[in-house]
Amino acid sequence: MITFRITSTSFSDGGAIPAKHTCQGENTKEPLRFDGVPKGTVSMALVMDDPDAPVGVWDHWLLWNIDAQTRDIKEHSVPSNAVQGKNGWGMSRYGGPCPPSGTHRYTFTAYALDKTVDLAEGSTKRDLERAMEGRIIGKTVLVGTYRKE
Repeated sequence: MITFRITSTSFSDGGAIPAKHTCQGENTKEPLRFDGVPKGTVSMALVMDDPDAPVGVWDHWLLWNIDAQTRDIKEHSVPSNAVQGKNGWGMSRYGGPCPPSGTHRYTFTAYALDKTVDLAEGSTKRDLERAMEGRIIGKTVLVGTYRKE
């Protein structure tokens, strides 16, 4: 599997996510950038989740069918033709960090795929994982942290 890179201008890998991207702020998506996307990529998928949630991994944002040519996802946007899945709150949209206590890690995992994903909006992470099986040619992870003040 080929590794490529996902970064954000809002925080560095392992750094604190600004409050404006959380439930205590504007709850806006973090701006993201993809570099070194593997040759042969047809589409990308993105999963943002919280592995430190007390109820188990909590999904904050699911996005797939991101065009392989996409390099930037702007703060207030979803790439055209990309599809959003159901997050932990049962909504097909971004839900920012909102830990009940302590500092939590938030992982942004991007997948380079050799095809588009045939799933309807509102599908779950489990649906997405099944649809990506055997189709992943690259993967990258960006981690941010957040603690409510």
